[in-house]
Amino acid sequence: MKRILVVVLVCIGFCGYAGGQQNAGDQPATKEDIQRYLDVMHSKEMMTQIVDAMVKPMHQLIHEQYMKDKDKLPPDFEARMNKMIDDELKSFPWSDFLDAMIPVYQKHFTKKDVDAFVAFYSTPTGQKLIKELPQITTESMQAMMPLLQKQMDSMQKRVQDEVAEMIKQSAPQSKGSGAQDKN
Repeated sequence: MKRILVVVLVCIGFCGYAGGQQNAGDQPATKEDIQRYLDVMHSKEMMTQIVDAMVKPMHQLIHEQYMKDKDKLPPDFEARMNKMIDDELKSFPWSDFLDAMIPVYQKHFTKKDVDAFVAFYSTPTGQKLIKELPQITTESMQAMMPLLQKQMDSMQKRVQDEVAEMIKQSAPQSKGSGAQDKN
């Protein structure tokens, strides 16, 4: 019985494989397919725009995090930190990142999928979406930051409260077990 089940499963597997061979659109996307998609998306330019959009919030974060102690810091601290952030972001190997993404896209999309993406993003509407996406991302991040900060503050307070409560609860037990050991 087990042999029959194995034979049936193997046959089904081969049928699925053979059926997939008949329709080229169902084939996994090739590296070239994904590269074509990334090109039509202007991925390199988009990454540059997104990085440029990240710079201002990162400068703001440095200001908020460290300038409260500005008396302890050198007068040019903020300018030096901002320059360091800018230099670091500009030195990222963005092309390597895009190359690393190709196998991930290949895993999730077929040639037919990629052809449809390329067809859409080649239209005026698709190009408008690509053009507007960095600004949409920037504005969305700005809109979400206060909400995210509120959530993070709330989570940090909860963690601190939980840790304090755990310390408080374990303190009597530690003292109690130490007293028992002395008896």
